[in-house]
Amino acid sequence: MPTISLIGCKVFEDEIIHLLENDSNIDHVLIANNKDSDSFMQKLNDINYGYMAENSDGIKKIVSKMDPNKLTIVISIMEFAYDAKPDVLKEEVYRQIEVLSDFSNGILIFYGLCGNVLGSVENDFADISCKVHILKDDQGDVVDDCICASLGGRNKYLNVLNDFKGKGIYFLTPVQATHWREMLKIAKVTPDPNDIEMTKFVFDYSGYESVGKICTGLSYEKDYDEKVQEFAELFDFQIVELDGDLNLIEKCYSRIKEDVLNNFLT
Repeated sequence: MPTISLIGCKVFEDEIIHLLENDSNIDHVLIANNKDSDSFMQKLNDINYGYMAENSDGIKKIVSKMDPNKLTIVISIMEFAYDAKPDVLKEEVYRQIEVLSDFSNGILIFYGLCGNVLGSVENDFADISCKVHILKDDQGDVVDDCICASLGGRNKYLNVLNDFKGKGIYFLTPVQATHWREMLKIAKVTPDPNDIEMTKFVFDYSGYESVGKICTGLSYEKDYDEKVQEFAELFDFQIVELDGDLNLIEKCYSRIKEDVLNNFLT
């Protein structure tokens, strides 16, 4: 069996764990060990899911010794900070692809267009032997961002935005609800997210009235309800519950897996 690598922003931690838990064909999980993978590994520990953590060089050595009849998943979690710097994000994602493609049969990128810098990633790596896919909806369009992916695609995303046309809504997934202070600072919404008065002024000035609580159905992140409630109370937001949709991410994973396995077996 081949090796499939998953490169993703921390926002997609829960979705990636969901895929791992629900794929009985996986024999080994290897995680690129860095500070941004700590919370991901802690969640795996919480559910007693087995894995190995190594640096990139270590992973390559381990994979080279794996039984070729075993399916190995390699995971590289990337920091939030890249999301605010599209050019840097592209550079880092492409660098990760170059490193992981050396020992992978397929790579799935857990990002969207993200400032229109990753839309051509599949074409840019079309000539290498390792298959490279990015999150796309059923129409074959690359998702706009993590919210678009969490809601199930561009059409559903646009429908939600149209429902709140003229009214600002700030979206939170479970991971974002845990790290909202860090993400606000990285996005330069505010230099000090602990300065609630100033942050509230920025939100008010930008026209935000609600927080969109995306209910993914996943429970790897603790106290999601309480964290969204706290966020809403701090900024006087109304909570709007939105149904998340895992089908898009599940289909993208199934597609890369099927593509790689078919190529591997022929």
